[in-house]
Amino acid sequence: MSTIRRLTAQAAAHTRWAHTADRTEATAAARKAFIDRFEREVDPEGKLPPAERARRAESARRAYFLRLAAKSAEVRRRRRRSQRPAA
Repeated sequence: MSTIRRLTAQAAAHTRWAHTADRTEATAAARKAFIDRFEREVDPEGKLPPAERARRAESARRAYFLRLAAKSAEVRRRRRRSQRPAA
């Protein structure tokens, strides 16, 4: 993303949040959609009891974030290696 485009997007985001009284309410639909994604993943046919679906969805969500953390750690490791002076 170009610097100008990034700065324009950041300014737009800050403008939006400057005019938003309740950030939690403003992001509620996105959070629900994110959680629903995992519920559909673990119970695509909707046959599980709600409590079991929620339990499995939480495990799927945790696994998702653990995979993200592993990818992030790998990128940081590679970045550190590439910045070391050659011996």
